[in-house]
Amino acid sequence: MDTMKKSGFVSLIGRPNVGKSTLMNHLIGQKIAITSDKPQTTRNRIQTVYTDDRGQIVFLDTPGIHKSKNKLGDYMVNVAEHTLKEVDVILWLVEPTTYIGAGEQHIIEKLKQVKTPVILIINKIDTVEKTEILKFIDAYRKVLNFAEIIPVSALKDINTDEVLHVLFKYLEPGPQYFDEDTVTDQPMRQIAAELIREKALRNLSDEIPHGIAVTIESFTERRNGLMDIQATIVCERESHKGIIIGKKGAMLKKIGSQARYEIETLMGTQVNLQIWVKVRKEWRDNELYLKNYGYRSDDVK
Repeated sequence: MDTMKKSGFVSLIGRPNVGKSTLMNHLIGQKIAITSDKPQTTRNRIQTVYTDDRGQIVFLDTPGIHKSKNKLGDYMVNVAEHTLKEVDVILWLVEPTTYIGAGEQHIIEKLKQVKTPVILIINKIDTVEKTEILKFIDAYRKVLNFAEIIPVSALKDINTDEVLHVLFKYLEPGPQYFDEDTVTDQPMRQIAAELIREKALRNLSDEIPHGIAVTIESFTERRNGLMDIQATIVCERESHKGIIIGKKGAMLKKIGSQARYEIETLMGTQVNLQIWVKVRKEWRDNELYLKNYGYRSDDVK
């Protein structure tokens, strides 16, 4: 092994919906983290791996740091803030604006407590005039001593190569933690559940997505390579169940066909996907349900 290659762990943090998952997917060159235009899309810490001739970067995509309203929210914020203590570099994503609100101020206070290099990523620069970008850089430069400030557009893939270049600059020589063909440590079962949740997020009205979880009941492979996946979408109200299923099952069919296509693309095999819908009232405030659906606070040490 070439000991001169660099390696390390990099956390992506920021408020909900700033584009963390979109950026990470672009950096590793493959879609692993789900994305939507709804806040709090990412709920768990997702670990992905980028490897090239320079070395290896392990990215940790975290839930958005926000003011929690329930136990699920507490778990998500705990996951996000905990990763600050265990990485080599922090990427903080913000929107292109000179206004630094209460949410950003909260993150600034957290970042002042760590000695890790913080690289500021001003995302979504495709939505503003180029002449404005220097103003945004200037506004943020005054609030924290950043190692670097990089303007990017994760969605349009603008300047994302510069992010990788700068990250390797701040990483130390070290071992390769994963095989070079590894892209994520997430089990395929978990990725499948997340892809189903993404399609639900994208297709359902705003009030419902925060109250859903997806569980995989069975994940089996036939001899001919076909995958049988049985999943359940959990929601909090009977009225939500009706909306998720839709008229004559149309919405559930739409969610299922979109999810199946992406799972098949990722796995490279045919998938037989069946989805049911269950109601579990107030599951986001129920410790037992949270653990059953994969949000275990004791995993965040």
